[in-house]
Amino acid sequence: MIAPARFDTPCRIEVEQTAEQFHAHVQLAGDIQLQPGDRVQVHGAPIAIGFGQSAVFERTATVTRAGRLARMCVRLASYFDLSELYEVSFTPGRPS
Repeated sequence: MIAPARFDTPCRIEVEQTAEQFHAHVQLAGDIQLQPGDRVQVHGAPIAIGFGQSAVFERTATVTRAGRLARMCVRLASYFDLSELYEVSFTPGRPS
């Protein structure tokens, strides 16, 4: 069996916890295009910031590329997951 392609890359983590925003975004260095099934693991200590703060951290991430079969399985599973979001009704009248 062939081992999955793995490589390390620098990344930037932007974290904000305010009344207006609550998010954490990871941006990989360079022009790395992620595909379905690829995995990204960010290395380093856990990040914790207080309410009302935002911060930017520089870390290293390991990207593991999915194989052809794993990519196909993720795409197939995503179609079924998406269909769970649909709610269709064929009853007459307006919804209540």
